[in-house]
Amino acid sequence: MKKFNSKIICTYLYSITKYGYPPPAEDTLKYIEEMASLGFTTIELEGIREEHLKKVYNLRYKIKTLLDDNGLTLPYFCVVLPGLSSSEQKEREKNIGLFKLGCETAAICGAKGVLDNSPIPPYIFPEDIPVIRHYEEESLQSASLPDNFDWKEYYEMLVSTFRNLCDIASNYDLTYQLHPASGVLINTADSFLHFYNSVGRENLRFNFDTANLFAIKENLPLSLYKLKGHIDYIHFSDNGGNKVEHLEAGNGKINWNNFFTALKAIEYDGYIGLDIGGDESGVSNLDDAYINSAQFLVNNWFTK
Repeated sequence: MKKFNSKIICTYLYSITKYGYPPPAEDTLKYIEEMASLGFTTIELEGIREEHLKKVYNLRYKIKTLLDDNGLTLPYFCVVLPGLSSSEQKEREKNIGLFKLGCETAAICGAKGVLDNSPIPPYIFPEDIPVIRHYEEESLQSASLPDNFDWKEYYEMLVSTFRNLCDIASNYDLTYQLHPASGVLINTADSFLHFYNSVGRENLRFNFDTANLFAIKENLPLSLYKLKGHIDYIHFSDNGGNKVEHLEAGNGKINWNNFFTALKAIEYDGYIGLDIGGDESGVSNLDDAYINSAQFLVNNWFTK
């Protein structure tokens, strides 16, 4: 079986698309084997909120053994904890404890970094924060803000919290990747650079998600130039330009020639994770989409 370049990652969205969000954590070892069967030697896993994360944490040594036995690597582990940006101190402290479990899991599995969606404002939803991957307009419009909300006070708290999180990650020799998504606070190059300067921690990184950024009308090449030195992990998929979706490379409207030209200009040498699928995307043959997109990267980038 053909093996793809080790810097091409099969992301956890592959398993999410097949098995739902979140996919059952107890089947994590099966997900690893399925990714490897496509030809990937490098994968991404996630721990999604408390219950799911703790189950993956309990499997950490089995995951490590399976990776080692099959010559696989896991450079990034996603720790999805929206409570980290809560306006409630008790909720933040609880999620900081969970973040530490995620960092330990990542370190045991040999990861370079942990990744989460960038902070979501302290919205109050009719129920709890929805367990969804992207906060769509309908969900956001149903949310309110806490009584007596003060942006300056909240932002100062957020900066302090993320300094702490970066320091925790650094104690495990990990970078902390912030992922742009619909409805979050840091979803553009400029917003990341402002937050990075506020937090003041070198291991804070921006996970460059091509589809999400294109959907919100970021100019991808310009954003790459702005973020030189701040990105070492890209989530790679195409997008049609009208909604959040994660398509096979070449099935959307992203100008990949311009993208790769900018990537070369900033001397990018990091990982590229294929992040294709999700309910929003309508990918008919998931395996083919990942294999074809991996070959697209081989042809257009990893032969440079």
